[in-house]
Amino acid sequence: MSVASRRARAALRPGLILAASLLLAPAWAGPGHDHGEAEPAARPAGAPQRLADGRVLLPKPAQRSLQIRTRPLFSAVHARSIELAAQVVAEPGATGWVQALHAGRLEPGPRGLPGPGQAVRRGELLAQVQTSLGPLERAAQAGQIAELEATRRLAEARLARLRELADTVPRRELEALELELQGLAARLAAQRGGLQAREALRAPIDGVISSAAVASGQAVAAGERIFEIIDPRRLRIEALSFDPALAAQVAGARLQLGDRVLQLRYLGAVPQLREQAQPLHFQLEGEAAAPLARGQLLKIQVQTREAAPGLAVPASARVRNPANQDIVWVKTAPETFEPRLVRLEPLDGASLRVLQGLEAGDRVVVQGATLLNQIR
Repeated sequence: MSVASRRARAALRPGLILAASLLLAPAWAGPGHDHGEAEPAARPAGAPQRLADGRVLLPKPAQRSLQIRTRPLFSAVHARSIELAAQVVAEPGATGWVQALHAGRLEPGPRGLPGPGQAVRRGELLAQVQTSLGPLERAAQAGQIAELEATRRLAEARLARLRELADTVPRRELEALELELQGLAARLAAQRGGLQAREALRAPIDGVISSAAVASGQAVAAGERIFEIIDPRRLRIEALSFDPALAAQVAGARLQLGDRVLQLRYLGAVPQLREQAQPLHFQLEGEAAAPLARGQLLKIQVQTREAAPGLAVPASARVRNPANQDIVWVKTAPETFEPRLVRLEPLDGASLRVLQGLEAGDRVVVQGATLLNQIR
């Protein structure tokens, strides 16, 4: 390479470096050409929207889609309600025990040994107990049978001789000897039956077997409980009250099972404390005892005779905000809903009494409040 070529390249090198630096440098818009930050994607028209102040904008099509229902509030007189813990118990005459009076071995009945859940009728033979005797008792009974058998044979021989002399023997002696033979035969039958006696175990009531821990050939003791029978149509609800004055103020009660609200009839209070609480007994109205089982734990709403004016909302209207506070959604405009902080207390199984936060005339969301509360 000549000296002239090297000089020409050296002259071009600064220009190439400057051009490369300009290409790699970021481009900046001049004054008046700045477009600002990118705007967020716009919501589609008619979509639900949570406003900055917590209200929700919900167009009419969305309200129909979410099945939002509202209802105005009116002041009325409501009975005071108290929630009590309760348990399902059986009536005294609705429980039956099947026990063995004598020790022995268990034998199945005509239908085999019944198990829990099997329906039985009163007087039905459930099982039998083959009574057992000790060696001394069995030997003593066998000796009595042998003695009676010998006495019977002697009486039969004597009766046969007297019948041969029937013309000379009074008729009353023959009749007396015949009656004696009949008595001996009955005593022998009773003694022999005692050795093979079976005690019949029968159902004392109509119902369903709730417990039966039995097996064929099982040895049972005298007085042992073998079966327990419950009539599921005759159940009660026992609630515990720590307020002794509540027993005289009960006007009614309700029980909520899922979506069903069952009416309860007040039977009375037990005049004895249990764990420092007074038991109150209730009974389901009509034939609604089928969905309950003995021992089931429940919560019931007891209405008292004390009444006070105020507002009431359905239990479905109450929801919670992110701070875990009770709120109720109020419709303030055709497409605007506002959350209201409220204080509530139980009124009955389906309603709540408003203590603070709402006024008469407010249109409250009674259906779809949970879906409305989830809009962000």
